[in-house]
Amino acid sequence: MSATRMVESNTGAVEVAPVRGRKDEREFLALPYRLYRSNPFWVPPLRLAQKDILNTKRHPFYKTSDVELFLVRREGRIVGRIMAILNRAHNEFHSERAGFFGFFEAENDQEAATALFGACGDWLRSRGAELMRGPMNPSTNYEVGLLVDAFDRSPAVMMTYNPAYYVELIERCGLKKAMDMYAYYVDVDCYDSAGKLKRVADRLKVRDRISVRTVDLKRFKEEAELLRQIYNDAWSTNWGFVPVSGEEFDHLAKDMKQIVDPRVVLIAEQQVDGGPPRPIAFMLAIPDVNRALKKINGRLFPFGLLKLLWHSRKIDFIRIVIMGVVKEHHNLGIASVLYDEIHRRAPNSGYPRGEMSWVLETNTLMNRAAELLGGRREKTYRIYEMKL
Repeated sequence: MSATRMVESNTGAVEVAPVRGRKDEREFLALPYRLYRSNPFWVPPLRLAQKDILNTKRHPFYKTSDVELFLVRREGRIVGRIMAILNRAHNEFHSERAGFFGFFEAENDQEAATALFGACGDWLRSRGAELMRGPMNPSTNYEVGLLVDAFDRSPAVMMTYNPAYYVELIERCGLKKAMDMYAYYVDVDCYDSAGKLKRVADRLKVRDRISVRTVDLKRFKEEAELLRQIYNDAWSTNWGFVPVSGEEFDHLAKDMKQIVDPRVVLIAEQQVDGGPPRPIAFMLAIPDVNRALKKINGRLFPFGLLKLLWHSRKIDFIRIVIMGVVKEHHNLGIASVLYDEIHRRAPNSGYPRGEMSWVLETNTLMNRAAELLGGRREKTYRIYEMKL
């Protein structure tokens, strides 16, 4: 089912074919850098990082997933790409037969998009998938979702960006909304108005003997494993969640270590019966390095690294990436404690502004917490799906 497909039209032949060989791999990687070359809001990702996540032979994600990469050409010129993903870990965890698409990029060419999604759907269907969902790049533990508004704003670190016409391309292929996710903007003025949040947090810290500490990078391996355990427990009931293996989390953590600021990575602990404090929640915030990456066009060499280091010194914006509370304490309100801590620590650490993303539209508690912190909903990202 991964054979070349030809579609004839009045505007010329469209051909979609699986990626084969080094040349195709380079073309797949390079396409977005060409498509977005004149877009002032797109942030070119590091090419080294893109090579890593697209390395289907070495990246640990692909140990539990089968994938196929496709390119579409119009009269020999590449005009689009997509990855078909059969995530076995997701299907085993959720007991469903789902397939996914990711890394979709295309010119404003409906025939090309239709050919890509047709090839992707055929490949997934031939492997037993009953529906196709995405974009996942390549799962909910990485970059996900299609931007459906706020196209005049650059994305925060590890968030997606796409032009407005992608919405029409995808919906005309028959895909419909499965879930929306929100990004909230917060700044020091929001923090100053969060008196109610502080009162709630102070009461909870006393009542439930909660304390908050920052991550200890000197014990990086142990801390990373602690966060993985909390994450896999805390998020296990969330829509679309996929458990992260130790190897995959280590891979993610090593990349994150290069940019993390320990002052804004928080771990909540509870004192129980005189024993040692027990970790029950964490919040991961990271400096928005996209503001520096925008200056180097995805290349570290020959001078990109120096530019990146220079512009990184000026970053005053963070993204709150993850907040998780172990399931047995979901009803204690621990999120309020962590949000109160970050609203005090972030400005004092040089980050007066930030983004909280992403938050599922159905996650009432987290949306209320964002609003309680004074957050303003600024962007919407959408996951689509269709039956196969």
